[in-house]
Amino acid sequence: MNVRLLALAGVVACVVVLPLTVASAGQVGDPARPVADGARATVRTSPDDDAKIPSGAPGSSPRLLGLGLATATRCGLEVSSPDGVEAQTCVLTQGEDTWARTYYRNATGKALDSLLSLMGPGDRTVQMRCAAGADDEPATCETPREHTRGGLDAYTAVAEFAQRGSDGPLLLRSGSNYAASDGS
Repeated sequence: MNVRLLALAGVVACVVVLPLTVASAGQVGDPARPVADGARATVRTSPDDDAKIPSGAPGSSPRLLGLGLATATRCGLEVSSPDGVEAQTCVLTQGEDTWARTYYRNATGKALDSLLSLMGPGDRTVQMRCAAGADDEPATCETPREHTRGGLDAYTAVAEFAQRGSDGPLLLRSGSNYAASDGS
């Protein structure tokens, strides 16, 4: 009788615990969870690009990880202006392509102009103009992808947000370079 009761309790425990275990593990192909390891470089194993900032280990190169090409990313600090603009700018490399992306939020209540620049080896610069709407929602702007001509460290990205018009004041500048404090 005790053996049957223990066996029944074990089956009930498995029935309850197994679905919870599967749900917490997620599906194969889900983007990897971020693992913070410094603020300079990051790696994501997601096969697609979404609006989430990837993270991972510094100095990693993009490789085929079984789920698709990894995206190596170098982001600057998240910065904000007193006027209500927040941004973080990154340089991304996936396979043979490199591009810039800025993640931003415009809480000024007014539409803004933004310019995202990707500067690379050989004085090459790619620029993208984006209109930052006044809707206070997180958004992204990115440059077209170009063939990589050097390592990730050879590229720098800068995003500038200004009031509309040719004489609108600069509200925020966000860059991809981050110099970690060395204590000196």
